[in-house]
Amino acid sequence: MDLSKATFWGFKRENGRIGVRNHVIILPVDDLSNAAAEAVAHNIKGAMALPHPYGRLQFGADLDLHFRTLIGTGSNPNVAAVVVIGIEDGWTKKIVDGIAATGKPVVGFGIEGHGDHETIHRASKAAREYVQWASEKRREERPLKDLWVSTKCGESDTTSGCGANPTVGNAFDKLYPHGTTLVFGETSEITGGEMLVAERCRTPEVREKFMFMFNRYQDMINRWKTDDLSESQPTKGNIAGGLTTIEEKALGNIQKIGRKCLVDGVLDKAEAPTHPGLWFMDSSSAAAEMVTLCAAAGYTVHFFPTGQGNVIGNPILPVIKLCANPKTVRTMGEHVDVDVSGLLRKEMNPDQAGDALLECMFRTANGRLTAAEALGHREFVLTRLFESA
Repeated sequence: MDLSKATFWGFKRENGRIGVRNHVIILPVDDLSNAAAEAVAHNIKGAMALPHPYGRLQFGADLDLHFRTLIGTGSNPNVAAVVVIGIEDGWTKKIVDGIAATGKPVVGFGIEGHGDHETIHRASKAAREYVQWASEKRREERPLKDLWVSTKCGESDTTSGCGANPTVGNAFDKLYPHGTTLVFGETSEITGGEMLVAERCRTPEVREKFMFMFNRYQDMINRWKTDDLSESQPTKGNIAGGLTTIEEKALGNIQKIGRKCLVDGVLDKAEAPTHPGLWFMDSSSAAAEMVTLCAAAGYTVHFFPTGQGNVIGNPILPVIKLCANPKTVRTMGEHVDVDVSGLLRKEMNPDQAGDALLECMFRTANGRLTAAEALGHREFVLTRLFESA
């Protein structure tokens, strides 16, 4: 596939970023605000609430990550406008101010001193105005470099490392020379293959930061006196699919960054990249958590290879699922956007598989709903570091 003149149709935001969706979201700051946020979304068709169970009595790095994730979610270019609802005015304003830095329309409402009824009434009025305003936005043709693509795999098996993950790698190798912004992660799932990633780092500084992130994770495992990741890495599903060790899983996972890409930078959780290239993000391997972190970092399209079958979606980041397992394609086909099982039957070569994924990417970027979107999968799961105070 020749990508030298490739374009897609997206929504230009106030800060110059380009989105492929045009959501108006109702963003609760904390678990106590979920009911009000969902009531507003129920009142205003076209608005979408993002309920979650956290936000009270967090502190330190955990609180910083909470704010970074919510601000990043609201700032994502797939979001046109945001209504923030929190129990307290202070934290609500902090998130509103963070999103407002992008120039995006955003307003916040605190529940204390007003109650649910008044808050829902005022927030619904704002949401209705935003939805009508966003409905007049039109897509414009944009160069490929304006598209940010993330990846994470899930429910891996032997067909992941042999088929679906290398397909992502093939697509990344084709995207990388054109100035796109790419990301991979899953810190635990590169265990045993970390030196292969370190060798791909563009500079000694990037390599040092990557090893810091990886060793930080290993230190956490050692701190809890866990000699291995028993029944977590690899999971029972991975083992049933033929992956017997974390090293095997890591080698399959690393296939997603292709053969030609270099690691140009390293991100902490939900941190936004500062320039094009391939980035590594320190992140959980839990599917919904990492996809949420990618959305908060500003990515607008996501590649998700799966072997055993995974139903993950995200409210604002379209998740494109690809699979090389013929049984999964047959039994869970409604979740699969790109069938690359032909690789295992030698009916398709790696270039053809990569091109099929890229074709689906362009269709998705131009507005086609992914399987997860059509099925209503909106998993929005925040990453936690500590207990609450």
